[in-house]
Amino acid sequence: MSGGSLSDIRLVAFDVDGVFTDGRFCLSDEGVESKIFHTQDGYGVRQLINAGILVAVISGRSSGAVTRRMAELGVAYVVQGCGDKVAALEEVIASLEISAAECAYVGDDMPDLPLLNHVGYSIAVANAVPAVHEQCDYSTSAGGGFGAVREVCELVLSAQGQHS
Repeated sequence: MSGGSLSDIRLVAFDVDGVFTDGRFCLSDEGVESKIFHTQDGYGVRQLINAGILVAVISGRSSGAVTRRMAELGVAYVVQGCGDKVAALEEVIASLEISAAECAYVGDDMPDLPLLNHVGYSIAVANAVPAVHEQCDYSTSAGGGFGAVREVCELVLSAQGQHS
């Protein structure tokens, strides 16, 4: 656990599968993938952005659905298909001239642990694997794909004296 303060967070980064979604995806016989996103999560992301808090998505998988949804929400920093999530975040924050201590990350599974342990504030969604919960500063009551992102957004906004 990093034990930072949400009041110091300037960027909130999210995993996608299991965080923005419930971890499932549909794959057609033709190989077309689709995902289901929660509309209330989108509102929360927009509120963070409107409050001047940066938002990033860092995912080990690549998906056109993610590209499209994040563009709709105005998420400027989207890294997909990366094998090293820590390096991906480091590239983003170097361009923004902020530190990892000023970042929160939201994850759900083992590939997220290195990044969760690298940031200033780590968050597990309710449906995260036990090892992730054990390493995080906070665990949401909502599951990934069922309002966890919105809960995180409201948590950060509240800690910074703003309301959605």
